[in-house]
Amino acid sequence: MHPFLHFKTITRHKLLVMKFCFRLGLYWQGLLHDLSKYAPVEFFVGAKYYQGTCSPNNAERLDKGYSAAWLHHKGRNKHHFEYWIDYAVGDGADGAAPPMCGMEMPRKYVAEMFCDRVAASMIYLGEKYTDAAPWEYYEKFKSHYLIHPNTAALLEEALRVLKDEGESRAFEWVHTHILHERNAPRRGKRRTE
Repeated sequence: MHPFLHFKTITRHKLLVMKFCFRLGLYWQGLLHDLSKYAPVEFFVGAKYYQGTCSPNNAERLDKGYSAAWLHHKGRNKHHFEYWIDYAVGDGADGAAPPMCGMEMPRKYVAEMFCDRVAASMIYLGEKYTDAAPWEYYEKFKSHYLIHPNTAALLEEALRVLKDEGESRAFEWVHTHILHERNAPRRGKRRTE
């Protein structure tokens, strides 16, 4: 059991996301980000399965077959695309229940999700972090995600800008294209010269 180390890790993460959210003008979201991690149902699991290099929820999942901490967390934090999974609108085929799918996320939560992914990569990777790391993690698992195509397009483009053009440009892109552009088009491919 590592309560102090877990507390230190989640607090460092929370403060980094808060800094990123403030950079985007998302002050309230920055202040409230991940407060549920301090609730007993999440905190004690994190302390028990603490590793320091990845989410303790993965270790709980391996041990128990599910993660009660993750189920609690994703159900209370709108910056996770899993919060937005619901039944598709309309009837399912042949009278079956409609399939589950990702609902489109409000843009302010897409921006916070970007901040969360960048901060998590920085915290867990430490000195090994590069601006490509959040994209690489997303790319590795995206085939399993139930995420709305518009939400995925915004997140993917923000992560690509981070990977290709760096942190300053990525935050500028998120601010302009996710938070302040009503129908943010995908960026065209850059010419290579």
